[in-house]
Amino acid sequence: MKKMAWLAVLPLLLSAAESPGRTPEPNRTPEALPLYPKGAPESNGLSADSVKVLPDVIFGAVDADYLVLPADPTQATGQAVVICPGGGYGAICFDHEGLQVARWFNTQGVTAIVLRYRMPNGHPEIPLKDAQQMLELVRKQAPKWRVDPHRVGIIGFSAGGHLAAAASTLFTGADNRPDFTILCYAATSDDPDIIDKETFGNLIGPDASAPETFRYSCEKQVTDRTPQAFIALSDDDDNVLPGNSTRYYTALKSRNVPAELHIFPTGGHGWGWSESFRYKDELRAALGRWLEEIRK
Repeated sequence: MKKMAWLAVLPLLLSAAESPGRTPEPNRTPEALPLYPKGAPESNGLSADSVKVLPDVIFGAVDADYLVLPADPTQATGQAVVICPGGGYGAICFDHEGLQVARWFNTQGVTAIVLRYRMPNGHPEIPLKDAQQMLELVRKQAPKWRVDPHRVGIIGFSAGGHLAAAASTLFTGADNRPDFTILCYAATSDDPDIIDKETFGNLIGPDASAPETFRYSCEKQVTDRTPQAFIALSDDDDNVLPGNSTRYYTALKSRNVPAELHIFPTGGHGWGWSESFRYKDELRAALGRWLEEIRK
């Protein structure tokens, strides 16, 4: 869904991330941990004073943090997923496209990490760096978090879907390459007929060069090393047009990368893990089955 500095340096003790073997309480929100404990390595040009925090949304993030929801050790599959909520690259909608998603993954035996990445403010490399740093951190913490470092994926919604796709196509090495990708109504393309102007406007700014715009059009960066993908969207999404997802799928198939595409008749944009989404049961059943299949 469209439309984060973490608020203060929070203590690292007694968090779910530090005790991954402990089964989290239902609906308990884990402690947020800084992605960069010594502070962000570069500025996105936004002021910390302008950050606005609501119970389920953070606007204008200047720092990145993350929340770890570990799988029950008795059910853990070894899979882990980094969750990138949407918000048009202006905000982080971290509840219905973050925490709710993470709790569902836990029911599938998957450790989930909600990434509240920095806003780009015209610096597209900033959220991408956050996603890459998070993927690297999951693998470094794999023994502690009971995760198989070869089963670390990424999921994103809307602008977060763009980030997940960018991380899947612009990785710099094995440590930050996702093993699988899940995209939900992702805003992936700069093509004029389907571009989501808000997302790309916030991402690259009004004065971006053609090469920079091309670099962040994810379907144009697909190679045979791009991870396998599960893609979901609604046919009637008039916010992020369906062509964003279908062109990414087509690009994967042109490179013989395994992919699964689900286009639901209705639902519009931004349904996330909302119980009001008519096709939620179909979506979750298909995704649960796919997660099991890719473990084999």
